Order: sequence, then C-alpha cells, then structure tokens
Amino acid sequence: MTILENWRYHLTPAGYNEGLGLVYERFILNDFLLALRQRYGLHTVLEAPLFGMAGVSGINSVALAQAGCEVTLVDDHAERAAGVERIWGELGLPVRIVQHDDLGALPFADASFDLVWQWAGLWFLKDPAGLLREMARVARRVVFVAMPNRVQVGYLVRKYLLDRAFFRQVDERWADMGRIRRVLVGAGLRIVDQGVLDVPPWPDTVMPAAEVLKRLGLRSRRVQERFTGDGWRWSTMAYYLGQEPDLRERVLRYAWLDRARLPWQLKAIWAHHRYLLAEK
Repeated sequence: MTILENWRYHLTPAGYNEGLGLVYERFILNDFLLALRQRYGLHTVLEAPLFGMAGVSGINSVALAQAGCEVTLVDDHAERAAGVERIWGELGLPVRIVQHDDLGALPFADASFDLVWQWAGLWFLKDPAGLLREMARVARRVVFVAMPNRVQVGYLVRKYLLDRAFFRQVDERWADMGRIRRVLVGAGLRIVDQGVLDVPPWPDTVMPAAEVLKRLGLRSRRVQERFTGDGWRWSTMAYYLGQEPDLRERVLRYAWLDRARLPWQLKAIWAHHRYLLAEK
C-alpha cells in the first residue's frame, strides 16, 4: 500500500504501529513545533490539510494541543476527518476538525490563527499554490511548511528503484522549496528561517524496513524477522496514551545528527525533510 491508499488502516488500532522511522519523525517534529510555540507565543494553530505524513493521519498537532494551544484541523475527506476526530477523542484532547473540499479557499477570516502549517502534503493536492496563499491569508503570525527532501539518498532510492509508481501519483514540483518560497513571498510573507528536519541514521524510503529489504532482494527469514512481529512495534499513539512512557527517550537516542551543530546544507545530504518558516 502507498501513503495514498493506507490511511484507513492507520486510523485503526492495528495501524497505530507505524514503524521506527515515523515515530522518530513525529518526535523531532514535536520538538520543532513546541520551540515555535515558545518563540512566538502561539495560542491558535491551523494545520491544513491534516494529511501528508504517512502513518496515523491527523495527530501531527497533538503536542501543541497538549501544550495548551487551540488546534484546528482541515481535511477534504469526510471519512478521514471522522476517523481523526475519533482518535482525538481517544486521546482526550480538544480539537476542531473542519471538513472542507476546496483547500484553495479556506473557510476562515484573515489572520485567524497564530500558526498555520502543513507537513509533506502539498504534492498530493490539486492546487498547492492556492493552499499556500490561503495559509498566508489566514495566518496572524507565522507559516511553517515542510516537504520531503529531494536530494536525500533514500528519496532517490525510492524514486528510481523501490517505488516508482508513487511518483506518478504526486506532483514532485512541490517538493521544490524554491517554488514554495516564491508563492509565500508573493503572498506577502517574509522568509525568516529554512533548514532540514528529521535526520536519523537511516534513509527515508517511506516503507517498512522489512518491505525495503524484500524489494532489495534480502529475503532471508532471519533478516525479515528482525523487522517484524511483536518485537518490532513502534507507536506514537501508545506514547500519547501513556502506554509506553519511555518511547520518546528510546527513539531519540538516534537523534545525534538532528542535534549536531552542523550547517543544514551539510545535513541535507541525509535529511528526510526541508522546511521554510515565514512571518507576516
């Protein structure tokens, strides 16, 4: 299943088992968002659309809600929006979920939210530029956008070897941060920061490790079992629900490259995502 096909599965408890790479990505993103909250004194947050990251849809803004922010999520798919609302109910967190078909015309007044942001979803949309302009319009203080890093080793392996079909389903032009920058600046924003996030020691193929090994021809039962079964369970939801309180500590042992004081341009060789931060 591709990211375009598996969202229903990941809205079920069985699908909460996302894999080490996704859980790592979420914790790194959480730290970045919480730092933004401190830097800008954020109170109101819009994530639009809520879909983009693989794994469980709609939980990217959970850390902000836990920190006291008022979170609004937009989705253009009614069934997915309902599933995400159920998950937030399971977490016991308040959220406003708006199901809205036209992401190029968001149903909010100008300057409605302190932070408006989106993670890795632009290339799935019919009108990414329209969404970016709307994000700029409804933001009061800051806009944050991230997309997969096109020069990262795992991205290239996925594109040319492991999953060519995926790239026929997305508009890869919107992984170009220069294109995103031009739209945001054209919408009246000022770029104040750029860089990379999600730089673990493994490449980013957006596939379970066992599936990657299989496609590379490494079908040894011993190797496959190393990355499957009960011993290979990684669930951000389990952490949020208090079932695995040590999960963050275990996962972020791998964050030494993310935390290294190196120019982001050097990290970009291995980083899974690029980002832009823009102010009103």
